[in-house]
Amino acid sequence: MTAEAYPAPGGATRASSRPPGTSLATRVGRKVLHWSLPVYSALAITYLLFPIAIIIWFSFNNTHSRFNFVWQGWTLKHWKDPFQVPGLLNALKVSIEIAAISTVIATALGTMMALAMVRYEFRGRAPLNFFVFLPLSTPEIVLGAALLSLFLSLGVNTGFITIVIAHVMFNISFVVVTVRSRLIGFDRSLEEAAQDLGANAWQTFYRVTLPLIAPGVLAAGLLAFALSIDDFVITNFNAGSTVTYPLFIWGAARVSIPPEVNIVATMIFVFTVGIAILTVLQQRRAEKMAAVRPEQEAIA
Repeated sequence: MTAEAYPAPGGATRASSRPPGTSLATRVGRKVLHWSLPVYSALAITYLLFPIAIIIWFSFNNTHSRFNFVWQGWTLKHWKDPFQVPGLLNALKVSIEIAAISTVIATALGTMMALAMVRYEFRGRAPLNFFVFLPLSTPEIVLGAALLSLFLSLGVNTGFITIVIAHVMFNISFVVVTVRSRLIGFDRSLEEAAQDLGANAWQTFYRVTLPLIAPGVLAAGLLAFALSIDDFVITNFNAGSTVTYPLFIWGAARVSIPPEVNIVATMIFVFTVGIAILTVLQQRRAEKMAAVRPEQEAIA
């Protein structure tokens, strides 16, 4: 009879279950590798969110000075009327209007450019693939100064319109990159099936293509909105007398930083997080719907 027929006592079993050649240093190394990624992720998230936590925390600061830099106590009085600072509400409205308009235009143009660059072969496609990345790699101060020179050369007065044009310009590149990554893995057989069933080009795009790339388009739009609403450098060159929210903060910082600035920043952050959560939920829903095979639907 072999030794496997009679199991060894507890201590011997634990010793035999250990892989041969596993030393203490090896086990410690594996433990370190096992916990290194979670610890690194926690440190990275803390590093990223710590400034935002400070912004939210100081929106409750009971400051008695013009600059909200030193914690002096807890209060909710600033949240009762967060727009009591003159000019703050108007600056926020202007920023939202510019961000909304530039996002719609940049998302539409960028999506069409991404579709053309991924699906069609045309003369100039390779240079376009290169030049679309230039705004991403060019410093904002260079873009802002160049756009200002362009507007002044053409005799265009800087203001609301020039800010929208500038924001559309640098947002298009981000939209193209985001949507194109979604289109690269797109299954063209779905469109071919729709056309075989009688759908024309517009019906195929509206009923098949657009719903499938909608998460990428939505993510690109959110990215463009976020980049537009907090842009300062390019806006500062081309704003003229128009005051956006970042420009208002820049101007107010010379004489005071009221807690209301932190409150509005907190509102923008909460709104952005809410939209991001909805986007993630929509993407998961779309992935679940895409994972359902026709055979499963027929069985159900």
